[in-house]
Amino acid sequence: MSTEKPSFVYAIYIATTPEKLWQALQDPEMTKDYWGRSRNVSDWMPGSRWEHQNYDDSSIVDVAGEVVESDPPRRLVVTWADPEDAGDVSKHSRVTFEIEPAHDSVRLTVTHEGLERDPKKLTAVSQGWPAILSSLKTLLETGEALPGTKRRWGRRAA
Repeated sequence: MSTEKPSFVYAIYIATTPEKLWQALQDPEMTKDYWGRSRNVSDWMPGSRWEHQNYDDSSIVDVAGEVVESDPPRRLVVTWADPEDAGDVSKHSRVTFEIEPAHDSVRLTVTHEGLERDPKKLTAVSQGWPAILSSLKTLLETGEALPGTKRRWGRRAA
C-alpha cells in the first residue's frame, strides 16, 4: 500500500512578466475570461479568506479557503475547499502557485495537494487546471482567452 498522497502538478511557460501573471491570478476582470466566468476575491494577505465566486452573481461561491502565503509576484499558497466545508480544515486541499522567470518568459507551476480524501476532486482538478492554465497563457500572450473558459462551467454552473 502506497503512503504517497495524491497531488496534481502542472507547469506551463508563459510569455509574460511575473508581475502580469500575478495580477492575472487575482484580477476579477481577467479571471472571468480564463476561469469559467469566475473571480477570485481576497485582500491576498496571509490568514485572509479567499473565494472563487461566480462573476455575475457573487452569492454563488464554488471554492473557498484561506491565503496561507502571499509573496508577490513569486508565490501564492491557498487552501481549497467546497464552500460548505470551508470551516472544516480536514476537508481542505492546498494549491501553490509558483512563478519564476525562465528564458525570457515565466514558468508557472501549480501544485494541488491533499486530494487523497476525494478521488473525484483529483479527477476534476486534473481536467480543470490544464484548461484554466492554457487559457490563462493564451490570454496573457494574445489578449484573448480560450472561448470555452469564458462561459460558466463551475460545479454550480447555471
